[in-house]
Amino acid sequence: MNIATKIIPAPKLFDQVLKDMCDYRLERLRKSMAEKNVSLSILVNPVSLRYAIDFDEFQLFQSHIPTCYLFVPAEGPLVMHGATRRNFPNVSEYRRPYFISPFDSGFDLNNSAKLFTEEVDSFMKEYCHNNSIAIERITPLVTQSLQNLGYQISDAECLLEKAKVIKCETEIECIKHTIAIAEYGMKLMQENTFAGLTERQLWSILHQVNIANNGSWIEGHMLSSGPRTNPWLQEASERVIETGDMVALDTDLIGPRGYMADISRSWICEGGRGNNEQRKAYQHAYDEVHFNIDAIKPGISFSELSRGAFQRNKIYKSNNYPCVYHGAGLTDEYPKIYYQEDWARDGYDGIVEPNMVLCVESYSGAEEGEVGVKLEQMVLVTEMEVEVLSHYPFEDKLIQ
Repeated sequence: MNIATKIIPAPKLFDQVLKDMCDYRLERLRKSMAEKNVSLSILVNPVSLRYAIDFDEFQLFQSHIPTCYLFVPAEGPLVMHGATRRNFPNVSEYRRPYFISPFDSGFDLNNSAKLFTEEVDSFMKEYCHNNSIAIERITPLVTQSLQNLGYQISDAECLLEKAKVIKCETEIECIKHTIAIAEYGMKLMQENTFAGLTERQLWSILHQVNIANNGSWIEGHMLSSGPRTNPWLQEASERVIETGDMVALDTDLIGPRGYMADISRSWICEGGRGNNEQRKAYQHAYDEVHFNIDAIKPGISFSELSRGAFQRNKIYKSNNYPCVYHGAGLTDEYPKIYYQEDWARDGYDGIVEPNMVLCVESYSGAEEGEVGVKLEQMVLVTEMEVEVLSHYPFEDKLIQ
């Protein structure tokens, strides 16, 4: 399989525009900190580091071995620890880190936690106005050590998620660019969906397109075929795709500048109208996605969206996707809006606001059936309406 990958032209984002985007994101983070009276945020999550300073080094490695961390005070200098480059926006100082993982420091982390805590304590005394610190997930020894010094500790992840909800214009342009890359990859995938190809071979096309276009990673391997489309969330395997199989995928693609394209489509291997079960599932998913897009408007609550969501056919009801809607930006983001039957257990309320990006989901597959269809669209909430951001075509032959 030899796939020629073209480069999708990026929007004309000059250095100052990107700097303005980073300034906007830092301002959003500090506003979120101010609302909770937090003096210092300590960030280790690679997505949070990308949001705060556009940090993009060894991101997957950083996700499980946190060799780098960032001090973000409510006021004062940003101090980055462990970075190789020295040109990240808004960073005033670069330091060597105190390692806080078994990989770097062995099984006894007490001394590492002590050194880390001493640095935090020194920074707080110099730059911060109260004893409130927000930290992302690292060894609990650090949290305990800081609490022993009298600091109040909270979860920085909540601050980041609140900051990321509302996008600026440049962020939206970055998302649109990633969508264009993902949809080009999807086009190549569909054109090369032939009997005899394995699911993983087909899935690899999307990775190739993403990396060739300066993308970052893909969150999972969400492609399945034939009987493996039901139930959903079975990742790509070495199964050989056959003529007439339903092929279903969810991109979950983290592209250039770290922004996400989260789009789902399903099609028939080598085309055609499919069988009756395939068409019914496809029509149901198509109807659900479009009905739920039409329900979105600025000012509506999450609970209203859940209550007013598409009424799923009883044969598909118990085998639904985990949510009706969710946010997207640098990755999947707050909020996650649940189906009404899951609301009492998992639901939380909030308000849909302009400049939120939402993904509208449907998985339609009968319980214990052999066919499943996954469709998903990305939309931007504006002041007055909703703009659909993803434009990959649906399968006219499967719509009854």
